[in-house]
This record gives sequence, C-alpha cells and structure tokens, in this order.
Amino acid sequence: MENHPSPHSASHSMPRTAAFFDLDKTVIAKSSTLTFSKSFYQGGLINRRAVLRTAYAQFVFLAGGADHDQMERMREYLSALCRGWNVQLVKELVAETLHDLIDPIIYDEAASLIEEHHTAGRDVVIVSTSGAEVVEPIGELLGADRVVATRMIVGEDGCFTGEVEYYAYGPTKAEAIRELAGSEGYDLSRCYAYSDSATDLPMLEAVGHPHAVNPDRALRREALAREWPILDFHRPVRLKQRIGGFSVPPRPALVAAAAIGAAAATAGLVWYASRRRSPAA
Repeated sequence: MENHPSPHSASHSMPRTAAFFDLDKTVIAKSSTLTFSKSFYQGGLINRRAVLRTAYAQFVFLAGGADHDQMERMREYLSALCRGWNVQLVKELVAETLHDLIDPIIYDEAASLIEEHHTAGRDVVIVSTSGAEVVEPIGELLGADRVVATRMIVGEDGCFTGEVEYYAYGPTKAEAIRELAGSEGYDLSRCYAYSDSATDLPMLEAVGHPHAVNPDRALRREALAREWPILDFHRPVRLKQRIGGFSVPPRPALVAAAAIGAAAATAGLVWYASRRRSPAA
C-alpha cells in the first residue's frame, strides 16, 4: 500500500507548499450560499416559494450535487436573476447572520487539518465556486491564507450588473492553483488538495497529494482507482467549542461583503432545484 505523507511532515529546506481546500461539504457541512435563504426571505430579496425551493436544493446538494451542465446553467441563471439587486441591502442581511450560520457547520476534522498544515509551514487556500464575497469572510474565520472564488461584477450604482468576472469551477480552479504556485513559489508536487466533488478532479490532479473528502460517487470511483486517500468528515462543531481550537474574528468589512457571492449562488441553486422538480419537456 502506498505511503501517504502526513500533513505534519515538512522540511524548511524544501520549496514552499500549500493545502488547497474546496469549501462546501469539504470544510463545511452544507452549501455556503443556501444557508442564507431565510435571511434573504426576511429581507424581501426572495419569496416564500424560493425559500422552499432553496431548502429542496440544499437536500439535492447534500445528496450528490450538480453535474457540469447543471452548474453552467446555474451560472447563466444567477447572472440574470441577480441583476439589479442592491448590494448594500444584501450586505446588511448577511452581516447579521454570517458568523452564527457558518461557524456551527464547520467540520471539526477540516479545522484540525487546517491547523496541521499551518503547523507544518504550509499556506492554506480555500478554492470555491461560491462568490468571493462569501468565501473571503469564511476563509478569514478559518484562518486561511488565501481565497480563490467566483467574482461577480458590481456596477457604480452599487447593484449587480448581471455579469460574472471570473467563474471558479472545474479546470479554472486548477489554473488558479498553478498561477498561485507561480506567484507564491509553491511546489505543487508537494502540495495537498481536498474536495468532495468529481468536478474538482483537475484541482486534485494538479497536486502531489490529492484527497477525496465525503466524495460523491464519481469522485469515490476515481479515488479508489488512483489509490487516493478517502476521508470521512462528519463532526460539525463551533470553532470556539473545539479543544485547543482556533477562532479568528472576521473583519466587519469582510463579513458585510459576504452578501454578494451568497446572493448570486443562492439564486442559481434555487433555479437548479426548480429544474430538478419540473417534469421533463
């Protein structure tokens, strides 16, 4: 059996290294964006029907998630739906609930791994398809060093333009990792990556030590075939309740900014749920 190096092992004489983490179902137990549906409903951004569909989308997401084509359609739909949303209103809604909603669903096992990689001298990078404005404060909460995430364009009027500047999905995640390796001096052959989805195979293939975490069926097959480690994370816990744990208070500006990506991705997954529930044409 292949001997997989422990995250604890590192040498100061070796090039810089990093650990790249997908976010949803890898570091946290739910979708980082669907969690805010109740807040958006209370703030008048979505209606009751959308809240119910979002709850269904959360179930579908936990059961297996969306494939490539569905993710592409989500991106197109969320762009149209979010166009014209007032960003300041969304910021205020998310700022009130981000810490309370996200902290309790962080996997204890993932938090421990992040600590171990930092102890070993590695940077920790969160790489997520969710919007940068929601991923950045979560990364701050986790003590991550960097974040790679989808970026939505906000116009001069403070509203969404309906355009996506950068979509962090599939091959683009791997491209971002390679760019970071070039700018930060990471030796990817000594780096680690963690994800639950087969859509992240390019990211996992880009590093020397890929890991499947709570993998979907397709990723589990690939991990078994390639003899990659398969990890089971199942203990969500508040960071403050962890023995010897850590909790980095998020900066208020980042907490407030979380709304943009959360709103956009929630809209897309609401659409995805409605597609799954509608009869085939």
